[in-house]
Amino acid sequence: MLRQPRSVRLVQWRWESLTLHQTSPDPRTSQRTAFLVGVTLSGQPGWVVEEHLEELAELARSCDVEVVGETLQRRRTPDARTFIGRGKAKEIATAADHLGADLVIFDDDLSPGQIKNLEEICDKQVIDRSALILEIFVQRARTREARTQVELAQNEYLLPRLTRRWTHLSRQAGGIGVRGGEGEKQIEADRRMLRKRIQHLKRDLAKIERSRKVQRRGRRHATVIALAGYTNAGKSTLFNRMTRAGAQVEDKLFATLDSKLRRGSLDHNGRTAVFSDTVGFIRKLPHHLVASFRSTLEEITHADVVLHVVDRANDRWEEQMEVADEVLEELGVERDRVVIVFNKADRVDGERPAAAPGADSVVWVSALTGAGLDDLRAEILGRLNGAAP
Repeated sequence: MLRQPRSVRLVQWRWESLTLHQTSPDPRTSQRTAFLVGVTLSGQPGWVVEEHLEELAELARSCDVEVVGETLQRRRTPDARTFIGRGKAKEIATAADHLGADLVIFDDDLSPGQIKNLEEICDKQVIDRSALILEIFVQRARTREARTQVELAQNEYLLPRLTRRWTHLSRQAGGIGVRGGEGEKQIEADRRMLRKRIQHLKRDLAKIERSRKVQRRGRRHATVIALAGYTNAGKSTLFNRMTRAGAQVEDKLFATLDSKLRRGSLDHNGRTAVFSDTVGFIRKLPHHLVASFRSTLEEITHADVVLHVVDRANDRWEEQMEVADEVLEELGVERDRVVIVFNKADRVDGERPAAAPGADSVVWVSALTGAGLDDLRAEILGRLNGAAP
């Protein structure tokens, strides 16, 4: 496939999409294809990286990218220039060509220089896990708030990657007020435009955050129950069960980004609460994205009770639970406000333990069938009434 000139791709990077639309194929052709790369560093179990690579494949599929091959390399430390070493990079270039991949995706974050060097060797677009997650968020954001948050994150991700990436571009023509008539480098103009856009987006988010605070003050007398957890754990399905909201549910990573608030019943005596469904967590979540979505995630920090929803049918449920616990701790959510909810009980055979790592008790439910929801409501009421967790 003929690659577009970099000057054309830069415009698309800046305003349309961070990564995958950079070299978008003709819409009449088949979907994009990718070759995945994982690296096991010294002291890191190989099976962990293999599982991370499986999740990377799920992320790619969530972004409508077909995975045609993958490789796993063991290294003592990352190579400063290419992360994997020049020899391995050439092997990947050959394999990707053979399999017809037009995209190479790394499971680890790459520096701007590493991406540049890898693209020169592979002659293909190279992105990392963070860029892939950002692209999914670009595709899924629907509300003005979510779109602003995602655009801010992608522009902050892009800004350092303009360094060295576009230095070959010719200088702009000189004009009035330009010393020597040489003009400024295109990269300098791009950086300036991105910084201005980032400042504009931050001001917009500050206004949105002030509006959220006003809304929260209006709900200060209402009981708020927040749903949190790893992406695709079934939070939206449980949200629909508790509120009859009819929110979109898909078996995809990050199927829902926009936070939702709906009122739901807690008992047969008419007691209700406002349920809040928020964006899911994932390992190696880009820090720019976490920072941009902080105002949305604050719905969790202000909740009376937080339901930590865990996909108990997933083989990696313990690691996913640990990742979500770390995010909740970072947000300042106290453990005594958290109820561990083991979801998808209908898909779990055998013993169902009443406790979990770091939790004295858990509630087993199936958001799909509705099983266990009465137990969950009873646990919520117990927390609200001051019962010992």
